[in-house]
Amino acid sequence: MPESYLTRAGHEKLLTDLEKLKKRKSQLSAEIGEALEKGDLRENAEYHSAKERLADVMNRIGAIESSLANARIIDGIEIKDGQVQIGVRVTILDVEDNDEMQWTLVGQEESDPAAGRISIYAPLAQGILGHKVGEEVAVSLPAGARKFKILKTEPAV
Repeated sequence: MPESYLTRAGHEKLLTDLEKLKKRKSQLSAEIGEALEKGDLRENAEYHSAKERLADVMNRIGAIESSLANARIIDGIEIKDGQVQIGVRVTILDVEDNDEMQWTLVGQEESDPAAGRISIYAPLAQGILGHKVGEEVAVSLPAGARKFKILKTEPAV
């Protein structure tokens, strides 16, 4: 799995989520044990439901453990003045619409567009990464090509 990027707060949140999921796993295992004691499993909806929920929890545990194993904490990275990079809050201007927007570039695990945090793997982030304040950049987006001017960058982590 490729390296993932997390803020210290994001890393702590994943650790907390992992702990909760492991507790949930124990609860579901107990539920499965109780359902097994009721006999015929072919018509035991409680058993099948608990098994499905357990599989979902196990998948999420595996994903979090993998992310944590490959995580690089970005809190201590060197932020280059005026350059768009992970851990930076960037203000950009859509040249066509004259619409100004602000995004914080984060790793995939912490992406939350509604909160203004986009993954460095998002098309917009990919298009502006490495560019500097004052540059105009043509970015290929799913809705078509757009041109953005980078107005400002500031450390966000």
